[in-house]
Amino acid sequence: MTQSSLTPQVSVGEALKKGGWDIKLSAIIMGFANLANKQFVKGTLFLISEIVFLIAFISQIIPAITGLFTLGSQSQGMVTKTIDGIKIQVAVEGDNSMLMLIFGLASLIFCLVFVYIYWCNLKSAGRLYLLKKEGAKLPTFKEDFATLTNGRFHMTLMTIPLIGVLLFTILPLIYMICLAFTNFDHNHLPPKSLFDWVGLENFGSIFSGRMAGTFFPVLSWTIIWAVFATVTNFFFGVVLALLINTKGLKWKKLWRTIFVITIAVPQFISLLIMRNLLNDEGPVNSLLYQLGLIKHALPFLSDPIWAKFSIIFVNMWIGIPFTMLIATGIIMNLPSEQIEAAEIDGASKFQVFKSITFPQILLIMTPNLIQQFIGNINNFNVIYLLTGGGPTNSQYYQAGSTDLLVTWLYKLTVTAADYNLASVIGILIFAVSAIFSLLAYTRTSSYTEGVTK
Repeated sequence: MTQSSLTPQVSVGEALKKGGWDIKLSAIIMGFANLANKQFVKGTLFLISEIVFLIAFISQIIPAITGLFTLGSQSQGMVTKTIDGIKIQVAVEGDNSMLMLIFGLASLIFCLVFVYIYWCNLKSAGRLYLLKKEGAKLPTFKEDFATLTNGRFHMTLMTIPLIGVLLFTILPLIYMICLAFTNFDHNHLPPKSLFDWVGLENFGSIFSGRMAGTFFPVLSWTIIWAVFATVTNFFFGVVLALLINTKGLKWKKLWRTIFVITIAVPQFISLLIMRNLLNDEGPVNSLLYQLGLIKHALPFLSDPIWAKFSIIFVNMWIGIPFTMLIATGIIMNLPSEQIEAAEIDGASKFQVFKSITFPQILLIMTPNLIQQFIGNINNFNVIYLLTGGGPTNSQYYQAGSTDLLVTWLYKLTVTAADYNLASVIGILIFAVSAIFSLLAYTRTSSYTEGVTK
């Protein structure tokens, strides 16, 4: 263990107040305390960081942050200029609001990274002050580097992933959130035109404006779909697992394998097959017509009510085997002594299921049910591949009768190019999912028992 790892900590404020000029000047000239105390490599790195930041701040960051507030002032187009007394039309490249927003956000993140480096410089100066005060030996760069590769190796390894998270997760997420407060739609598409900040106008449009007539029906259907999709898969999956694991049933592995086959087939293939089967002119309607059971094709996917029932039914076909496998694993590991004791006491099969089997299955599967519910809120595949959000609804804006919030978001982005409204929907989906997850999970037996332990 190095000497530096045993050194007690001192506050930065105390070091700057009581330290010498080398410590105080490090607040202005990064690395000055290190250079003054012959830690040349470390001090040079801090100094170079400050120089690079100052150059970038003047040349890049100030214009980028200014553009972040203005989002551009010059549109792309033709302007009239007089050259040698002759008026001619000249093409002007103009500003790109989208790039200005991205570069502005990236500049802010760059500034936050520099603030962290600056804080590390102050902590290093404070550490030098404490070591000199105690008369301890100052660590060399080699010893500091050994600390990074030994005692703080986990932090060193996290540097590259952290940079990746900042660039490819945090920045796009903040960019998406910012779009919700702009008018970036099909009428304001860069680089041909500019978009600007509009505050909470998009949220007002969703909740009480022209989009409310689409948002609230789509939100209602999303919640209804998520509840029924989760409950039906759970209930029938548990029932199927109980039937397959019934004592005396022959060929259990065969039955289990037959139902697991639906998992082996890619979901998009199953959904496209179901879409063709349930088509108005598909095999199901043709068979029913030939048997004389119907005179007209049943609108499985062309009528709003029929389509919603069809979606829930098809989702059961896809989702029940997953629940069956989980429930089977739980049932096979239930305490047999407790069940046998209940049966000896005269409990019926239903009483055993109600009082012993089902509560334990529910206790273990509750976190999974919450995950399934959130997954169904964002279940893009089933809706898009089966109905495409249809049938169409003339009262909705860019949404069909079976569209969920997530498929509506997709249409707003890809079809309508209303990125501002899509960003609002994305924020609302996250809010609904996060709030429900937090409230539901913290009230489950799985969570409360874990906390008490």
